[in-house]
Amino acid sequence: MRNTKNRRAKEPSQLPRIESLWTIEEVAEFLRIPVATLYRWRTMGTGPTAFRVGRHLRYNPDAVRSWLLEGAA
Repeated sequence: MRNTKNRRAKEPSQLPRIESLWTIEEVAEFLRIPVATLYRWRTMGTGPTAFRVGRHLRYNPDAVRSWLLEGAA
């Protein structure tokens, strides 16, 4: 019998659509910070979570907003 719990966690409908992901430039603009700051935060392990799509970084807008709100609390 298959483990449907793990299978459901990987369903494409639960992942953000690639069209809705932000580039690093869009996140920098949204946060009003330099792109270099996002790269530095990434190497330090802080900042919003990014996905690698090939050689590019992409951000889920909802995760960026959540990260921002958590840090402001």
